[in-house]
Amino acid sequence: MYKPFQFFMPADIRFGAGALNQLATTPLPGKKALIVTGGTSVKKFGYLDRVVDLLQQNGVSSVIFDKVQPNPIVEDVMEAAQLAKDNNCDMVVGLGGGSSMDSAKSIAVMATNPGHYWDYINGGSGKAKPVEVAPLPIICITTTAGTGTEADPWTVITKEDTHEKIGFGCKGSFPTLSIVDAELMVTVPPHLTAYQGFDALFHAIEGFIANIASPVSDLFALKAIEYVFKYLPTAVNNGDDISARAYVALANTYAGIVESTSCCVSEHSIEHALSAYHPSLPHGAGLIMISLAYHRQYAQSCPERYAQIASIFGEEPSVKGFLIGLAKLQDACHVANLKMSDYGIKPELFDDYARVARDTMGGLFDLDRCPMSHDDVVEILKASFK
Repeated sequence: MYKPFQFFMPADIRFGAGALNQLATTPLPGKKALIVTGGTSVKKFGYLDRVVDLLQQNGVSSVIFDKVQPNPIVEDVMEAAQLAKDNNCDMVVGLGGGSSMDSAKSIAVMATNPGHYWDYINGGSGKAKPVEVAPLPIICITTTAGTGTEADPWTVITKEDTHEKIGFGCKGSFPTLSIVDAELMVTVPPHLTAYQGFDALFHAIEGFIANIASPVSDLFALKAIEYVFKYLPTAVNNGDDISARAYVALANTYAGIVESTSCCVSEHSIEHALSAYHPSLPHGAGLIMISLAYHRQYAQSCPERYAQIASIFGEEPSVKGFLIGLAKLQDACHVANLKMSDYGIKPELFDDYARVARDTMGGLFDLDRCPMSHDDVVEILKASFK
């Protein structure tokens, strides 16, 4: 039987090779931008200079905050929000991967609202206050294909002192404009291409198996799964293949729309607990590590949905076919042998990880089709440990 749904996705998405150049001519929502970025790649490959120049051509001046970490932290959000206030910025540009774009969204919220960012977080030690003042307009320019944050309102920030890594979003944290240009992605190294691609894959899979999946989210989820399965191995093994990069980027954007119309399930809660404790763990890598054990456990709740995905994988339409196809994709992308122990994850902390997963992002457990107990999470971690 069909399910009712609401489809609200207000971002103006400009997709295609060379789309970044549209930044010079597209009407923009402000005249002074805080550009939020991190790492060295956007500087090394000239992307930051290009964005500054294109904005200038459009009559927009820039202030740069370039301290974003791979797992962005709340202290940086507050520092950058103050920078935006001090410089009278009237929009925020997130340039880079998911960490930069997520940070831009959170910074946009705090540039216009009082107090501390964690006051607005619904989960863990957050105070769940409403966002009463509209955030600054947000522009997302993605240089990776993983989070889909250019097409959803969500942002994930870590509070390190309490090991809390929690998602947040509101209508005002949707991007006003998003640019998805695969030419900016050819410089992503193979292992990160794989981690990011699997993150997009699991956004789509989880949105498809969540108990709030709808006809519109299913539409985007299945196409995203198809494109990742078909094109991610090529993007990993031949990063200069612009067509493969573009299809993975499209899958990523579709998966972001899935996150706007459905949601992740507890698989993401579990991984967030791991990377909250171990910030050097790339999010996509953490998801890969737990994925086979997690979905083996979860599949009992909706085997017919896993059978549909297995068919996309070219396997027999069954849970077994799904698991075989997922394992083959991991092999093809050279990520089948990732080890938790390489990132400091310890079996003696499995109870803590499981507790934090539920305490900080317990809402995703409510979107599971089957109950996932504390003991179930611990068993998934045990089965995944290397």
